[in-house]
Order: sequence, then C-alpha cells, then structure tokens
Amino acid sequence: MKKYLNLFDFSQKVNYRTEILSGLTVALALVPEAIAFAFIAGLSPLTGLYAAFVMGLVTSILGGRPGMISGATGAVAVVIVNLAQQYGVEYVFATVVLAGVLQLLAGILRLGKLMRLVPHPVIFGFVNGLAIIIFMSQLTQFKTPEGDWLTGSTLFIFLGLVLLTMLIIWGLPKLTKVLPASLAAILVVFGIVFFMGLDTRTIGDIASIQGTFPPFHIPDLPFTWETLQIIFPFAAIVAGVGLIESLLTLNIVDEITETRGRGNKEAVAQGTANILSGFFSGMGGCAMIGQSLINTSNGARARLSGIFAALMLLVFIMFGSSLIEKVPMAALTGLMIMVALGTFEWASLKTFRRMPKSDVLVMVLVTLVTVFLHNLALAVLVGVIISALVFAWDNAKRIRARKYVDEEGVKHYEIYGPLFFGSTTLFAEKFDVLNDPEEVIIDFKESRLVDMSAIEAVNKITERYRKVGKKLHLKHLSQDCQRLLANADDIIEVNVLEDPTYKVVVD
Repeated sequence: MKKYLNLFDFSQKVNYRTEILSGLTVALALVPEAIAFAFIAGLSPLTGLYAAFVMGLVTSILGGRPGMISGATGAVAVVIVNLAQQYGVEYVFATVVLAGVLQLLAGILRLGKLMRLVPHPVIFGFVNGLAIIIFMSQLTQFKTPEGDWLTGSTLFIFLGLVLLTMLIIWGLPKLTKVLPASLAAILVVFGIVFFMGLDTRTIGDIASIQGTFPPFHIPDLPFTWETLQIIFPFAAIVAGVGLIESLLTLNIVDEITETRGRGNKEAVAQGTANILSGFFSGMGGCAMIGQSLINTSNGARARLSGIFAALMLLVFIMFGSSLIEKVPMAALTGLMIMVALGTFEWASLKTFRRMPKSDVLVMVLVTLVTVFLHNLALAVLVGVIISALVFAWDNAKRIRARKYVDEEGVKHYEIYGPLFFGSTTLFAEKFDVLNDPEEVIIDFKESRLVDMSAIEAVNKITERYRKVGKKLHLKHLSQDCQRLLANADDIIEVNVLEDPTYKVVVD
C-alpha cells in the first residue's frame, strides 16, 4: 500500500518513492548540464553547479509550479558570456543579483499575467526550437576534446550505450513503472561500463565536481553608477529571458499535468533564487524545460522531487563526486536526446495544412530564431509582435457598415466590427457625406471604439458632416467615448438602457 504524506505541498499528496527516485534522476542529469552551461559562460564548473543547487532548492520550495525544475541554463549563459569575458565573474554575480531583484518586482507587480499575450503558435515554436537546441547540444558528446568526431571502437561503444539508454527509457515504462525509466537506464549503462571495463567518456572526463557548500560571497566590485550602467542591461536581459523561459515552461507543464500553476508566484521564486544564487557564488538561471519534462514524465507532481534533486546535487558536490564522476556521458546523452524527442511538439507538424498561414509563419520563425540565435526572449518577442500585427490586420478588414434610409428620409449607418487604429481608414471610406440626406445616424451598437485613433476617426467624420451643414447623430457610444469626442455637444443620442459601459484605451 502506497504511503502518502502531505508535507511540502498542502494542495497535493506526495508519493515518496516516485518523488525521491525522480529527484535522484534529475540530480544526475543536472550535473553535466550545469557544467556545460558554466563552460558556455566562461565560468568554472562549480559556478554552474552552485547555481543549479540554489535555483533548484529555492524554486522548488517557493515556486508556483510543483514539479518544475530550475537550475543553470543555456539561455542565461549565452547572455552573460560577454560580461564574464570583459569584466570577470564578480560582475556576473552582481548581474544575477540585480536580475533577481527585477524578477522579484515583476512577480510583486503581478506581471506574470502578461504571458496571456503569448499565442499558441509562439509556444509551439519556442518548444520546438528548444527541443532542437537540446538535441544539437548532445552532438558535442560525439566529438573528442579537440573537436574531431569519434571514430572506430570509441564511436561504436559510445553510440551503442546511447542507443541502449534510449531503448530502456522507451521500453521500460511499457513493462513496469516501479522504477523511473531514465534512472534505470543510467544505472544499467553505469553497471555495464563499470563491470565490463569499457573505455568511454565519463562526467569526470569533462570536469571535477568536487566542492564545498556554496560559499556566501558579496560581489567584489565598486558600487558606483558606472558599475550599474555596465550590469543593468545584462541584468534586464537575464531577468526577461529567465521569466519568459520559466513562465513558458510553467504553461507547458500545466498542459502535461492538466493542472494550473501560478505565474506571479513563480516570478517571485525565480527572483529570490537568482538573488541568493548571486550571493552564493552561482551564475543564476531559470526553469529548465528538459529537466522539468524528465521529472513530470517520471510521475513527479509535488515539490519534494525538486527539493530532493537539489539536495542530492549538493551531496554529489560535497561527498559523492568521486562516484558521480564515473557515470558514463553516454547514459546522460541518451537521456537528453529522449528529452529532446519528447519535448518537440510533433503534433504541430500535422497541423501545417489546417493552421492559418500566419500561424505557421510565426511558429517556424520563432523556432528558427530560437535555434540559430539562442535568444529565447527575442524569439518570443518576435513571435508576439508578428502575431499582434496579423491580428490587427485581420480585424482591420472586419469593419462593416449596413446602410439604409428610413421612412422619414434619415440615413442610417449601422457599424459592425472593432474600430481602432488599423480600421479607421476603411471606416472613413464607408460614408458618402456629400450625397447623404440632411440627417444621418451612425449606430455603434455592434461596434466598439478601442483606442484614441478610433475617437479621432469619429471626430473627423462629425467634422465632415458639420462642414456641409448636415445633422449627425451618434448612437450607442460609451460614456468615456462621449467625453472624448471634440464635437459631441449636440450630436450624441443617449440611450441609457443600451449604451455600452466599456472604456476606450487612451494611453
């Protein structure tokens, strides 16, 4: 009989076995990634490992998405590499602290809701691009330290172990779920290499992970205006990239688990974690979609898995480095390739013919920017901007006017569709001012004035009718629209029971 304890997350039961075994798997997979991302940033391996420990522990306890894993990431490493090269590691620590402050403010100001503005094609493109990056990053394991491709028996042994890992991860869940497939694969490959004495690359061949508890350290740099000018641009980008990747990962895990996380709470957790990471000698980071998918695919749904993964990572650093350094890289490479295959939204390829061409364009473009520029924030921003422009263009064409003359000789224009900056030109073309009768009614019951461009368009049409001496009535406008119309003194028909109450955007 399974034992459950509602210990770390009062909203969800915790299965000890699943959470602990999944956390152990995640901890093993975190080691080579943290080292690799530290190298990308030009920093020591322990800088990445310390960041993975602090980020993972803090966000697992405070985060808005139980089961999501955070740590040192490539997205952050790419941003800070130039800073590290030009100014040194102390400026990196200060930048991470400042980025954490910005993220903390974003969470307090409840800016997490801005993720609602990210369309689904952008998420598809982001996920697919990230999957490709994860896959391509594993190809370096098939090369020698000098950059040449592996050949001969070395290649066959490494490739065979990778394929065996992938086979176990794919096939074991079909037989039993007692042990997480990814952990079982790592243990089996480790046993084969150890007992057969196979000559293949291990974690220890990349770098030593032996260290102490992350030392508390206030960044050693001048606290001047010039320093702030140097680190603030990097901090702003790190904060933006971290929040975007974290909140998108949260949305993806939400879909997988069919539950709902809390974006603002996650932003506060990410900010707190980065502040502590900077003070405890870490390079900072954010949510990791690959590790999060490993965790959720193992069945982990609570905070315990992330907490245990962070604690085990610290144990590896302080006490188990000699053993963990013997884990074959082939096992971790196979694991991450399976993560990449599982991350890719294969269903998105089937919808190419059914999706609007604009959505396909956005999805492909976001994928390409993610893959080739390794700039997740820019990729998402480009996708959102293009989606917004397409939306504005489509809605600009939807403005319609039903025209008729009643029995009293009054001409009616019944407007349909949103009136905003993109549709004002078509709106103006609907009216025949010179040939219209002496009295005209424009009815906005089925329309909406969205912004100041719409108000100005209505002002212009009232002025055109005023110049030719014709009487104009405007019906069904909200009160704020009435106040903003320059010539509204005698042309507004007030319909108390029917007039809308929306507010027009004036900023």
